Amino acid sequence: MHDRHPSTSRGPRQGHAHGHAHGHTHVHGTASGAQRRRLAVVLGLTLGVLGVEVVGGVLSGSLALLADAGHMATDALGIALALGAVSLAQRPAAGRRTFGWQRLEVLSAVANGLLLLGVAVYVLVEAVGRIGDPPDIASGLMLWVAVAGLVVNLVCLEVLRRGRGESLTLRGAYLEVAGDALGSVAVIVAALVIATTGWTPADVLASVVVGFLVLPRAWSLLREALDVLLEAAPRGVDLEDVRRHVLGVPDVIGVHDLHAWTITSGLPVLSAHVVVTDAALDVGHGGRVLDALGACLGSHFDVAHCTFQLESPGHRTHEAASHD
Repeated sequence: MHDRHPSTSRGPRQGHAHGHAHGHTHVHGTASGAQRRRLAVVLGLTLGVLGVEVVGGVLSGSLALLADAGHMATDALGIALALGAVSLAQRPAAGRRTFGWQRLEVLSAVANGLLLLGVAVYVLVEAVGRIGDPPDIASGLMLWVAVAGLVVNLVCLEVLRRGRGESLTLRGAYLEVAGDALGSVAVIVAALVIATTGWTPADVLASVVVGFLVLPRAWSLLREALDVLLEAAPRGVDLEDVRRHVLGVPDVIGVHDLHAWTITSGLPVLSAHVVVTDAALDVGHGGRVLDALGACLGSHFDVAHCTFQLESPGHRTHEAASHD
């Protein structure tokens, strides 16, 4: 992964020169922003299948079908939240919101994960309540509705496939639809078992499978979103490796206060205090050092926005005692 065309702004000759490196990912153009149309298409298809599954679940008496419908309902709500968040995230930065509304994409992913956990718990509790007293199931209707749901899920997966690696929001939606597809397969198998053997507990078993399919996906999405909110280093960015590259730039003799985090999907940022020799600063080579830092990090790390503060060796005595 490369930030192919980093640029640096030349700071003053003093020890506090500041530099910025920017890649193709602009502050107001997040990865998810380019995927709004995909989310809108998937939302429409999901709502259509949701209505069919609710009617089919009620008429057939299938808990598995209703469980899958409940899962799709949270998917639809999550996708709607993501679509709204992505739209708001495109608003420009203003006032105190120096990065605009971009963090809303991550908050919507957290809400989506919590909704998925709630649905999983509900389905599992309801399945336990039906053990030993399974109702009559109209397996034919159950089968056809589940097949229709699977077909639509496969279409949605294809719509989301290209964008899933670029955005946390799209990844969450892709994982949800993938879980829906597996849930539909479980319902289809249960319907076939009931139709051929009359063993109605297969419906309860399928609903349990749907519930357990949801849990790991919800946890995965929550973990990624919480990493962003807790400002953990972006995946693929090893700060010790970054430190080694910075120290390898000519005239750089130290680096501290090195931080890397993610604002939202596709927008990792990095900042550092870089100690430069007095000789380089005295002859006005601060701009050259900034250019070298930008070129070095841009060619090795996928970080869209870098900020460097250049310092003389003696400046550290004027800063707080705690550095990293």
